[in-house]
Amino acid sequence: MEIHILLLFVTLSLATIRFFLNRHRKKNQPPGPTGLPIIGNLHQLGPKLHCTLSCLAKTYGPIISLRLGFTTVIVASSPAVAKEILQKNDQAFANRPIPDSLTAQPNVDDTISWAAGDPLWKNRRRFCSTRLFSTQRLDLLQHLRHRKAQQLVQHLRKKASTRTAVDIGALAFATMLNLLANTVFSEDLVDSEFESAGEFKELAWRIMEDSGRLNLSDYFPVLKRFDLQGVKRHVKVSYVRLHEIFGEVIGRRVRDRESSRGASSNGDFLDVLLDHCEQEDGSIFTVESIRTMIVDMFIAGSDTSGSTTEWAMSELLRNSEVMQKARKELIQVIGTSNEVTESDIPRLPYIQAIVKETLRLHPPVPLLLPYVAGNDVEINGYTIHKGDQVMINAWSIGRDPELWDDPLTFEPERFLKSNIDFRGNFEYLPFGSGRRVCPGQPLAIRMVSLMVAVLVHSFEWELPQGVTAETLDMSEKYGIALTKLTPLSAIPIPMSI
Repeated sequence: MEIHILLLFVTLSLATIRFFLNRHRKKNQPPGPTGLPIIGNLHQLGPKLHCTLSCLAKTYGPIISLRLGFTTVIVASSPAVAKEILQKNDQAFANRPIPDSLTAQPNVDDTISWAAGDPLWKNRRRFCSTRLFSTQRLDLLQHLRHRKAQQLVQHLRKKASTRTAVDIGALAFATMLNLLANTVFSEDLVDSEFESAGEFKELAWRIMEDSGRLNLSDYFPVLKRFDLQGVKRHVKVSYVRLHEIFGEVIGRRVRDRESSRGASSNGDFLDVLLDHCEQEDGSIFTVESIRTMIVDMFIAGSDTSGSTTEWAMSELLRNSEVMQKARKELIQVIGTSNEVTESDIPRLPYIQAIVKETLRLHPPVPLLLPYVAGNDVEINGYTIHKGDQVMINAWSIGRDPELWDDPLTFEPERFLKSNIDFRGNFEYLPFGSGRRVCPGQPLAIRMVSLMVAVLVHSFEWELPQGVTAETLDMSEKYGIALTKLTPLSAIPIPMSI
């Protein structure tokens, strides 16, 4: 044990000496707080990193520089700087730094979220955008998602009959899991009573939380081999289990296709991917890479979409006038006896505005996923050096009083009065922008909009006894994704109309 500690001390000391000898190369960096030797600014980061960085931006400006261990991190907190990084210089920021916790999963280079922006990644991403998340494919599969939404309504009617409070976040996560699962491989992952989502929730949150945790291995590369905080060991359990679950689903489908000689097809994402694998002229996918991509898709899509639904319902319960406007629109467009479908969403501008406003105040990934500079780039008069990591504080931009009137107020009407959408507007970045924009955004918006519309259309809602709109806890729990610290509990009440 003493030998290991001595080796660790010597390794860290030598790396520290090399770091300080090379510091003179870092010239014309953006301003930022003075750090301590070795650890830099690590001691100044609070438990809610997006809030800490937002406060620092008020002092040092829209682009700041931090030294976290041996890593220089640049943080952008304005639309102008974000535009320079994500649009004007997007080729220089085509790659991401991979957190050490993510290397615990098999084949991390096969993910869409984290893989290097090389030609293979570009081809895979283009395939996903044009063949999986296209309007035509999503329309083809919307009946499966509609069925799952109505399954949720039936479940809630049982609860409503006894005025039983329900955990909105847990139900939203379970439903999103089934919506996504039916889109990807036409199967349920959660039973009809929504009691089997616990394992998936735990697996997904462990990955999201550990990915956003301050891990010394990310800022002191010489420490990676030691995994001092046990983050990599902790998260590996989740990755192994998810690969096992989805490996079984894919294996089953492959066997079914072989036995039927391709005669039957569900037309879901998995069939599209396997069809591509069987092309004689070569494929950009393998069965192994498909499994990794599906795991990536579920981690990115289920927890964030479920959390966004929970935030939306929380805001509606705090703002009864907004809830009433939403319900009025739904009754006018859908009626009281018909069911809400995805095809109705374009006719529901206020529901769309509610989802947009929720994503402004509560972006699923508040700092987006990080970027790494491929070469020296001048941004806003400062130099971002090759190898520097870059974060975009979408949470801070969405709450900037210079960009938004009364920014802390939940006001969907602001989106009815503007043309701001999910792409091309750098003051609004819930899904990122540029070549690394989230490819699953079209599906995510469909799922969240459907969920919110169904919940508001089918039930009235009350907060449990002792909780009021004014006292409802809206505290955040920080991970790589932003969730509610206190789960939303509410009572569904059958519509009296």
